[in-house]
Amino acid sequence: MWRLPKGRINLTGIFPPIPTPFSADESVAFEKLATNIEKWNKIPFAGYVVQGSNGEYPMLAPQERVEIISKVREYVGQEKIIIAGSSCESTRATVKMSQKMAEAGADAVLVLTPHYFKSSMTVSAMEKFFKTVGDESPVPVVLYNMPANTGIDMGPDLVVSLAHHPNICGLKDSGGDVTKIARIVKETEGCDFQVVAGSAGFLLPSLVVGCVGGILGLANILGQEICHLLQLYHEGAKQEALDLHQRFLIPNSLVTRELGVPAMKKACEFAGLYGGPCRTPLQPLSEKQILIVKKAFQKSGFFVNCND
Repeated sequence: MWRLPKGRINLTGIFPPIPTPFSADESVAFEKLATNIEKWNKIPFAGYVVQGSNGEYPMLAPQERVEIISKVREYVGQEKIIIAGSSCESTRATVKMSQKMAEAGADAVLVLTPHYFKSSMTVSAMEKFFKTVGDESPVPVVLYNMPANTGIDMGPDLVVSLAHHPNICGLKDSGGDVTKIARIVKETEGCDFQVVAGSAGFLLPSLVVGCVGGILGLANILGQEICHLLQLYHEGAKQEALDLHQRFLIPNSLVTRELGVPAMKKACEFAGLYGGPCRTPLQPLSEKQILIVKKAFQKSGFFVNCND
């Protein structure tokens, strides 16, 4: 099984940070979540991240966040890891949410840097925040570095310091600085600490420098293909892995950095999944944007016969 000693969880493999499906009235569409997970369960994912950025967690009420974790555990069963996004702005709220996520069935929690009072988020403040969450969380904590959304980039020294905490087990880095990722991997050797790439755009180079897998938005859409890239890498098929990696670049950029969650959900529909609306104030794509996303996937050899 995937379980490691207390305070640790195995992050090896691919984890999609799944979107939260909404109905037209913006209520959570649990039946659509169930059908999506039924399809994703056929892909060799290591598990799921629930309520990462793609899950629109800032748009959800606290009770909704906990209920979604409970439902995902019900739909997934016990064979795959569930990592729950438990980020809140205060230390106290993050601890409480982490505890509730564990009670609802999460195996680990993913915790973002607090960022509303950005100028006050010194290294010392962040170190105290994460260590307190680590102390109080009943399940392992995965650090989440997402500078594009938070405006804060966790430095290597901070991450390496936190890696020695007995209940902080890894880092999802979405910054894309592979040199920094390589340094963190090197300097956390012997800490039982794992690093995963936060975007398919730099998955392959991250594997080369020692990452064990990825939490990748594109995996919601191209999960089988991304798992195949990981397999090719481990088999030493370098050119095939590189060729596949390069096909991911443009579609990945569109559904992450450029057009975000609305594009992610629309592309899920190309893959035969339920996408549906986002919660406002996020807006749906225009017809022109939908065509841009579709053509980007098709030009890269995906969903060539898609007419939706």
